[in-house]
Amino acid sequence: MAPGSRKDLGYFSISAINPTAIILCESAIDAVSCLALNDRTLCISTAGARPNPLWLESLIQSGRPVSCGFDADPTGDEMARAMIETLPAVSRLRPCLKDWNEVLKRRR
Repeated sequence: MAPGSRKDLGYFSISAINPTAIILCESAIDAVSCLALNDRTLCISTAGARPNPLWLESLIQSGRPVSCGFDADPTGDEMARAMIETLPAVSRLRPCLKDWNEVLKRRR
């Protein structure tokens, strides 16, 4: 992130051609790894664990299921809990290892 930028206004995304679901990730490498593991998705990095980016509500209104795939650590779990509490349409998709990149590396 560039100095002075606002993380809550932007994101990094990578997508399948016709995604049927959306998965939120903490970092860009996790979004790329998550897409490799979950085809037919739009994977978005929130540039860190953040419970309520300004663009999230409009994303939920797209009609596709939205999952919070933040890291499997105390920060990721807490931010996912806070996100779901604020926006109950979001579900938790917890990686089985620390993050999606670790899962992808293990599967390779």
